[in-house]
Amino acid sequence: MGLQNPTAIFQMMNLWNRFKENHPKFPKFMGAVYQNGLKEGSIVEINVTTADGQSLNSNLRISASDMELIAQLKELVMKP
Repeated sequence: MGLQNPTAIFQMMNLWNRFKENHPKFPKFMGAVYQNGLKEGSIVEINVTTADGQSLNSNLRISASDMELIAQLKELVMKP
């Protein structure tokens, strides 16, 4: 999806708004994480349990360049 295309941006924002409606606690959680704890050197752990019960997990240490990306995504997502 080319985000330089206004139509693609509009479609992405519609998908994000639907996601927020479906999962209202998740954006609030991510906002709290970003405001209170997500700093360079932080470790993010992700666990996914598939519909058939398989558990997949990973972790990553946040770098300075990750923080730049997160800031840009936050600006895109948090626009009214």
